Amino acid sequence: MAIRSNKKNQQRQHRSVYRKVGLVLGGAALSLSAMAADDSVSKDEVSNGASSAKAVAEVPAITVSATRRDESLQAVPVAVSVISGEDLTQANRNSLDTIAAQVPSVTFRQQGGNKDSTIFIRGIGTISTSPGVEPTVSTVIDGVVYARPGMATIDLLNVDHIEILRGPQGTLFGKNATSGVINVVTRKPTDETTGYVDTSWYQGNEVQVRSGISGAIAPGVVRASLDALYSDYGGNVTDVANGRDVNGFGKKGARAKVEITPNADLDITFIADYLKSRSSPTFTAYSTSSSAFAAGISPVVAGPGNRQVNADIPSDVQDINKGFSAQIDWHHNGYTLTSISAVRNWDNTQYTTTSVIGNSADPARITSTYPGTRDIGRVAWQQYSQELRIASPKDQFIDYVAGAYYLHGNDDEVYQRIVTTSSALNSGIANYGTSSESFALFGESNWNFTKSFRGITGLRWTHDDLSYYHARTSTSASAFAGVQPAYSSTGSTSANGYSGRLGLQYDLSPDVTSYVTYSRGYKGPAYNVFFNMVSTDTSALKPETSNSYEIGVKSQLLDKRLTLNAAIFKTDYDNYQANYYDVVAGTTVTRLINAGKVSTQGVELEAVARATSRLSLSQSLSYVDAHIVQFNCPTNAAASCNLNGSTLPFAPHLKSYSRINYAIPLSSGLIVDLTSEYSWQSKQEYDLLQSPYAIQGAYGIVNGSVAVSSPVAGWRLAFIVKNLTNKSYATNLVAATDGSYVTRAVPRDDQRYFGINLRKEF
Repeated sequence: MAIRSNKKNQQRQHRSVYRKVGLVLGGAALSLSAMAADDSVSKDEVSNGASSAKAVAEVPAITVSATRRDESLQAVPVAVSVISGEDLTQANRNSLDTIAAQVPSVTFRQQGGNKDSTIFIRGIGTISTSPGVEPTVSTVIDGVVYARPGMATIDLLNVDHIEILRGPQGTLFGKNATSGVINVVTRKPTDETTGYVDTSWYQGNEVQVRSGISGAIAPGVVRASLDALYSDYGGNVTDVANGRDVNGFGKKGARAKVEITPNADLDITFIADYLKSRSSPTFTAYSTSSSAFAAGISPVVAGPGNRQVNADIPSDVQDINKGFSAQIDWHHNGYTLTSISAVRNWDNTQYTTTSVIGNSADPARITSTYPGTRDIGRVAWQQYSQELRIASPKDQFIDYVAGAYYLHGNDDEVYQRIVTTSSALNSGIANYGTSSESFALFGESNWNFTKSFRGITGLRWTHDDLSYYHARTSTSASAFAGVQPAYSSTGSTSANGYSGRLGLQYDLSPDVTSYVTYSRGYKGPAYNVFFNMVSTDTSALKPETSNSYEIGVKSQLLDKRLTLNAAIFKTDYDNYQANYYDVVAGTTVTRLINAGKVSTQGVELEAVARATSRLSLSQSLSYVDAHIVQFNCPTNAAASCNLNGSTLPFAPHLKSYSRINYAIPLSSGLIVDLTSEYSWQSKQEYDLLQSPYAIQGAYGIVNGSVAVSSPVAGWRLAFIVKNLTNKSYATNLVAATDGSYVTRAVPRDDQRYFGINLRKEF
């Protein structure tokens, strides 16, 4: 009876939320319509001043490659959010994890290092340290899939725009896109010689420098661009053990692109990139009810706003991400044949601690309950991929994109855990890795029944081969804190899977289209290959599948001054691959399992308006109910498995993002831009076990900037404030199973800070 009553209460809460969302959206639409109707400013006036001194009071058209060919954002029957590279630069969002603040359907899990961090879409993402599992959200940069989740947290260079495709995209973007795709498109080299230098300085001595040059090497035939970055930030957490700042980063890298057009029918593109980074991600003590823990971190005092640690050996993560790709596009009689060949290497070394106390040998701080731990992990990943596809002309009864895809990945890792107690020092070390191959055939077509009515059919067949090896040694014949005794094993598996899409699209008018689709996602089999692997982990996990239903409307209203897009979705997952808790000698570890059935459903809305030629507004909102339908309790589970109906972690019900820009043209030719943005989200659970200690309450972040620019001279100077209201929050909370202590991941904008950005183009 209690469970049934709880479900009724949840249903009533959801109905109430839907009503509130409807009122908010309706009010926003009316407000934008009223402002646009009152516009009396000439269309020849200067508008936003960000990139042009001449503008029109309408929302600019956006071209995306969400269907593997360039099409209007408003025409594709896919829920897509788009962020321009210019917006990312001006907002100091230089990596993929930072887009979560700007796209309500996206959340991000911050962990001890980028190797274990994950992007979520619509409340679904892969949480695992195992190399034997694929990401649920696929990241694609210039047509190349980044096969490991940690690779996707790199800084980005020369971005034209980022497309966030929501929901399963398995037909065209690969078998592992069961929740969505982050599709990054970089800028093309220019015919004319151009360049830029973009520098920023922020409080805390954060420095960001980006520069680039582009132009023709052989006019009309060869064009090239070269971009470089450098960044340095000490951090916003103080280590009282040595007085140094931690939780910072340092990065440097470059990206080169060469385009060759030997004739009108052939385009050849070569891309090479290299990024080296170093960071010190740090969790701070958020709360504690344990006197022993409090004594161990002293003089640091646990608290929600704590930005101190007492760790004699701070975390250190070193990362090298590099690759090369070649794309050939041949155009013939309206058809385009495309080949993308790529190789990527990822090397990651992490020196981290699983305890805020660190690895101190001070017996006053070390106890059997809270031992000092030190983890050293090294990853060497290589991948090779080849994609071939053909795109037909668009002016036929049936137009299509079809192709074949191959990916080979090889992972080798070494992981060591050193555990210090008041009486002993023990350690374990494991060598493990995986080898994977994936073959796929795919195709998607539009059936153009009339100019305004189309059918959509798509199918992908995938074959996976996956193998692993694992060997661990230990200084102890029995388990000790967080370390199992010696063990070794090998294994292999293979599977075939199908994904695809069916749908209908109907244009209600030249500026309004609607669609309804069914999509099936597929993510291949997995192995739980990790440091503490034991005999119960040797069986392969079943492939994860998803079935998604979506209804959407995309519209341009009021003479294209208002763009309004909405989507309603429901996606059900079977054999969801997720981490669950286990205990090794009193220390909690995680274990990858087929968790069972989960579901996500909700509503998304995006609105962009040019209220006047000077005033631009954007508003996006998502309501997501991501929850466990049926949880499969693993054998010898360390905690309760009564999780049916529980909310998935990193899945707040409500998120919103608002942005306002007002441009003031001056008689001198300069333009003043006033910009503010507000991101808000409801409370969020960070723990799969629904720990009451790991809940981040609702919060909102206000950012703003004042910029002066000269479009003629090609410079822009901006004064920026982040987190204007000084709101402290957590991007992750990790709670002990008994609640005796909680630690917090501290975001860069955990407190208010100011900065200045200067960009010069030539």
